[in-house]
Amino acid sequence: MSTATAPPPEAPAKPARSAPARRGGRAAGWARRAPLLPALVFMLVVTQLPFLATVVYSLRSWNLLRPDSQAWVGLANYAAVFTDRQFLGAAANTVLITASCVVAAMLLGLGLALLLDRGFWGQGVVRTLVITPFLVLPVATALLWKHIMFEPVFGLVNFVLSPLGVDTFDWVSQMPVASVVVALVWQWTPFMMLLVLAGLQSQNTDALEAAQVDGASKWQIFLWITLPHLRRYIELGVLLGSVYVVNTFDTIYMMTQGGPGTASANLPFYVYQRTFLGFDIGQSAAMGVVVVVGTIIVAMLALRLIFRTFMNAQEAHS
Repeated sequence: MSTATAPPPEAPAKPARSAPARRGGRAAGWARRAPLLPALVFMLVVTQLPFLATVVYSLRSWNLLRPDSQAWVGLANYAAVFTDRQFLGAAANTVLITASCVVAAMLLGLGLALLLDRGFWGQGVVRTLVITPFLVLPVATALLWKHIMFEPVFGLVNFVLSPLGVDTFDWVSQMPVASVVVALVWQWTPFMMLLVLAGLQSQNTDALEAAQVDGASKWQIFLWITLPHLRRYIELGVLLGSVYVVNTFDTIYMMTQGGPGTASANLPFYVYQRTFLGFDIGQSAAMGVVVVVGTIIVAMLALRLIFRTFMNAQEAHS
């Protein structure tokens, strides 16, 4: 004798929201966002209007030494920018300084974070001392390295290297880019160390203990457990460090003035030279637009990579 199976009960349909209810929800949403409107207007006025003015200036031929020579030239300034050898050299210096500083600072920060993650007497004092370089003003950092560390006659670097025959070597004049990179690495290493240290302290200790029980060595634990966990923090540090270091101006201005010639000038400093020393408003505005657009593109690509990493990590945990 066959018995018929009753069909499962259907889920009750959600009642459709009426038009007044939808309008009320939108009004409540706008009411919640209304206090943010002054901040949005202020941000647009402070950031976007100057950028639009820069775009307008970049389409004009305007040299302050010839006030009557203003004229619309369209994209001619951009064509001149991409054929300017000094601009291309400054772009290469920008990439070199940024990449060298970020990579070296991240490696040193990773090493310091691994050392400071262990418990020892005076740990708080040591952490405070290691963080100190990041709290020093960039101008003071540049002057310290130029006149105390790299000074040819009385500098500490030459004093330490004197047993090797390095007595009066002028680091800032002979190796300007390397000198700037060293000063920036000293400044940004604590920032990288703080990010990596936060990642180490958020690590799950159960996985580390399980790996130790299974007989894994410290190097294997670091390579297969700790380093993948730190990937998000390392990528975030590289992104933030790159965005800030690519806009470095004060260190180059105080240490090398972009010299000798334009050997150590990066893009922000070269734009400053063309604006306030060459008085060429049109081409310097075009350079500024190119720098801003390039920085935005790189930052967007890096943010997409970081967000993808976070999403993959969340899916793995779920």
